[in-house]
Amino acid sequence: MTLRPAVSLALLCAMLAAASVASVAAKTTDRNQPMNISSDQQAGTYTDNSVNVISGNVQIQQGSLDIRSQRAEVTLKNGEASRVVFTGAPVVMKQQMDDGSPMTARADKIDYDMIGENIVLIGNAFVEQPRGSTSGPRISYNMKTGRIDSGGDGSGGRVKTTIMPKSAQAQPAQGKK
Repeated sequence: MTLRPAVSLALLCAMLAAASVASVAAKTTDRNQPMNISSDQQAGTYTDNSVNVISGNVQIQQGSLDIRSQRAEVTLKNGEASRVVFTGAPVVMKQQMDDGSPMTARADKIDYDMIGENIVLIGNAFVEQPRGSTSGPRISYNMKTGRIDSGGDGSGGRVKTTIMPKSAQAQPAQGKK
C-alpha cells in the first residue's frame, strides 16, 4: 500500500484546527513524518480510479496526528486521493498545534473532499482547543475560503460555541465532552 493518499489526511487535521474557535495551525512538521496505519482489514489497489477501504479499529498516526475510526474509505481519481470518508461512533482526531496546544475533533462521520478542499463533520460534531470549542449536528469548513458553516441537520439541533477568555488560554477548554 502506498501512503501517498493517506498523507493528505494531515491536511484534514489542519482544516479541523482552522474550523475551531481558536485560529492556530496544525503541527506543520507532522506532514513530513512517516504515516502509520493499522486496522483489522485493508482492501483496494491504490491505483488510478479506485475506492479503497480500511476497516476495523482503524488507527492512523503521523507525528502528533492521531485518527481513530471504524472505517476509512479512500477514493482515488487518476491515482491521486480525492476524498476520504471516516466513519465510526465516533471518529476521533487529535493533533498538537504549532503553538503546542492540543486540538480534538469528534463526529460520527468526517467527509474530506480534497479536490474541493472542504471538510464536513457530521453527527455529534465537536471541535475543541484550549481557547474554545464548537459543537453541533454538522460543522463544515472550506480550506480555500476559510468559511465555516455550522448548523442543524433538520433535527432541530443547535450549534454551541464556547470562547474562553484569552487569559484562560493555557487552561483546558470546558466544552461539551
